[in-house]
Amino acid sequence: MSVLWQGTCRIFFIGLLLLLGSTFLHAQEVSFVTYSHQMEEPGNLEIANRSVSGFPKAGNAFVGNALELEYGLKAWWTTEFYLDSQATVGESSVFTGFRVENRIRPLLKEHWINPVLYVEFEDINSADKSLLEVVGHDGIADFLGRNDRSEKAREAELRLILSSNFKGWNVSENMIAEKNLRGNPWEFGYAVSASRPLSMVASAKACTMCRENFSVGAEMYGGLGERYSFGLHDTSHYFAPLVSFRSPGGPTFNFSPSVGLSDNSHGVLLRFGVSYEIEQIASKLRGSH
Repeated sequence: MSVLWQGTCRIFFIGLLLLLGSTFLHAQEVSFVTYSHQMEEPGNLEIANRSVSGFPKAGNAFVGNALELEYGLKAWWTTEFYLDSQATVGESSVFTGFRVENRIRPLLKEHWINPVLYVEFEDINSADKSLLEVVGHDGIADFLGRNDRSEKAREAELRLILSSNFKGWNVSENMIAEKNLRGNPWEFGYAVSASRPLSMVASAKACTMCRENFSVGAEMYGGLGERYSFGLHDTSHYFAPLVSFRSPGGPTFNFSPSVGLSDNSHGVLLRFGVSYEIEQIASKLRGSH
């Protein structure tokens, strides 16, 4: 059994053990890179795993993973904690660091455009392959070397999220700025998405494969250079169809094949996510004692 498969199985089953035994609700996000203005309900905890597989021609295939814990502190404030890891064929499976994210929604009522402020701190190493965002001159060359955790990256990531709902569609735009806290220049990127359920009307009878349980859409994301070389030169960009299935009373599954649009991009990235949401976890924990 390959290192890639072993690492993927270990990570998946660790996440599965954390997820099972919970009370389930559906997850809110359809896309993998783009955030909308949807916030976690106060008191709810979402546990999710996001995976991305890459197959660089000049390097080894890999699976990057991010195990997420997302909690609704307030109606306007959602916080999230990530554990990153990866497995690469012919090399090793390694833990690559953690991230702490906060999203703040200053306007709670629904508006034509709903802004959200996003702040994240990353403590990851040079072996990280989670690809939760693409900024600066990130590209396929970053994935060709062997696993090396010697270089630490402590970074701040900021996003301005703009999101709108219109006739069942959600359209979201993210403007991204990221900086290595050791003094490297700011790097920039973007992510945009549009998605909607296949049906806005619930079926009269309960069913698993009903149209309202499926959502479809697409997202596009990529880098915009950095402070001293802003623009599209030597950057990578991706277009990705999105498919999401919410199992009634169970998990939500997301799938997205990303197609590289530039010479600096991976040819294809396959993304897969599974998530569970636990309603009012603090109340449940108090009630169990």
